[in-house]
Amino acid sequence: MNSPLKPADASSSEIPVGRGRMENKIVLLFGAGSVGEGWGNGKATSVAYAREGATLIAVDRDKAAADNTASIIHALGGRVASYAADVTDSQSVKAVVDQVMAEHGRIDVLHNNVGTTIMGGPVELTEAEWHTVLNVNLTSAFLTCKHVLPGMAERGKGAIINISSIAAIRYTGYPYSAYYAAKAGINQFTVGLALQYARQGIRVNAIMPGLMNTPLIYQQISGQYADPEAMAQARHDATPMGRMGTGWDIAAASVFLASDEANYITGVCLPVDGGLTCKAA
Repeated sequence: MNSPLKPADASSSEIPVGRGRMENKIVLLFGAGSVGEGWGNGKATSVAYAREGATLIAVDRDKAAADNTASIIHALGGRVASYAADVTDSQSVKAVVDQVMAEHGRIDVLHNNVGTTIMGGPVELTEAEWHTVLNVNLTSAFLTCKHVLPGMAERGKGAIINISSIAAIRYTGYPYSAYYAAKAGINQFTVGLALQYARQGIRVNAIMPGLMNTPLIYQQISGQYADPEAMAQARHDATPMGRMGTGWDIAAASVFLASDEANYITGVCLPVDGGLTCKAA
């Protein structure tokens, strides 16, 4: 079996060195913490942005989780500040955006990493659970964009990265109908914004992770299997490359799409999935 998750620390050999591709960029990342030990997508991407020279604004509902990510960046010599915010609450999001604008005068990159799953179809889910999944996965991106886009439009420049999922475009084998709907919404929300703001110098792209080996799956997915080891092996086996992806795979794609290297790329929903979406369902 592939190696299990390892706790995240500033000495990890997984942490990229960086090439300065985000130098002098102000990056606002929602969902910067991790739900457990190891490298979740948000934590890994936060560190990767900072290693590339960005000033990272790490935001999470759990302030301790955001602080943990910030401590790793600090230990690496990076520039970072951490905040708590509820991405389903407009005023909470606005307060963070206003603070960042007051301190830095701009936001160059908005990265939306927040997400959650609840198992069940229309019969099994309560209406409250349905709305929770849509609010956390989809409405959150609407709210962050609502408050960040005016500043980007005024400057005539900016990049937005939305973390979607391959669940947006195909059945993954899990009975989470609200998650399918929310992530499909993120994809088309991304495309619509990309075209609406293309002439204003704002690029908007989405990343669709495939089967990832992050702490989240051990909290929200493992109940669909006999035990965590069976889950991990099944997910490794289902991927054409023979392994799940990691938070660093998402981080690498994020840095590229947010950087000036991707300045002619917008409206893309990029699978980062080891070839999974090339397979027949």
